[in-house]
Amino acid sequence: MSGNSHTNVMLAGAAAAFTVDMLIYPLDTLKTRQQSPRRLPAPQLFRGLYQGVGIVVVATLPAAGVFFTTYEAAKSFVSRNRHLAPISVPQPLVHAAASAVAECASCLVLTPAEVVKQNAQMLRHARGGHESSSLEALRHLRGNGGSARTLLSGYAALVARNLPFTALQFPLFEHARERLWGYYRGGKGRSPGLAETGVVTGVSAGLAGSFAAVVTTPMDVVKTRLMLEAGDVGVGDGRSKGSRGTGSSSLRVVREVLAEQGVPGLFRGAVLRSVWTAVGSGLYLGMYEVAKVWLTRGDGNNEDDGDSFP
Repeated sequence: MSGNSHTNVMLAGAAAAFTVDMLIYPLDTLKTRQQSPRRLPAPQLFRGLYQGVGIVVVATLPAAGVFFTTYEAAKSFVSRNRHLAPISVPQPLVHAAASAVAECASCLVLTPAEVVKQNAQMLRHARGGHESSSLEALRHLRGNGGSARTLLSGYAALVARNLPFTALQFPLFEHARERLWGYYRGGKGRSPGLAETGVVTGVSAGLAGSFAAVVTTPMDVVKTRLMLEAGDVGVGDGRSKGSRGTGSSSLRVVREVLAEQGVPGLFRGAVLRSVWTAVGSGLYLGMYEVAKVWLTRGDGNNEDDGDSFP
């Protein structure tokens, strides 16, 4: 793939991420409010479902660009050099390793945006009526003594959630897509079209993402609580920020959730995560794959549609 086509593919991935984030954002807001220690009254639970969307608009494009660029490069590097290992590295491990490296890189971009977004999602109202909820949340973070380090609160928890998520999702996605393409090609001799490419990719990604979302919900709960603590928004437990500690606070949050709600508390929001991840992953990777195939065809690359995802 040429350099120009690679850039176009990166832009396609970023555009797909942006479109999907806008569609499923209300479900993400509901999930945050469900996982927060503070319970909002029912009338307020469904208000302002797009609070914090501004920071997502700013962060989605660079984060997706970083992820796809890193994923493509890491997978290519590992695939070229896996014969140097003492034993042959299975292809699923290649996908898992590449996605892990890509997630670590993209989380550096996503974490500050996630901190602002999740605190904005818990605001009961915006001051002044016309002020962005993202700006209000950022002002709140700074007013509570926030710094650049505060905006990275929950990075470890975000990575701890996303690494197993992508390590599960991408190998399952690649396997499911390969099987679906096998069924499809079994009765057809022609190359699949763009619509067929999108459907096969979307269904495979949706199924894989839904399963991975449920499994990784406990770390999502921990991540949500840590990020809300960064701005002391939505905690409402009367403790000072200093009493919550820093560093290895993920284990503390796990103990708190288990003490308050038991094991089910670690899976709060699992259904919402499963639904919006299935929809989001299906649309996201389906759109990405269709755009990639279309762009590479325009670039004169005749690589096979079914195998063209990273």
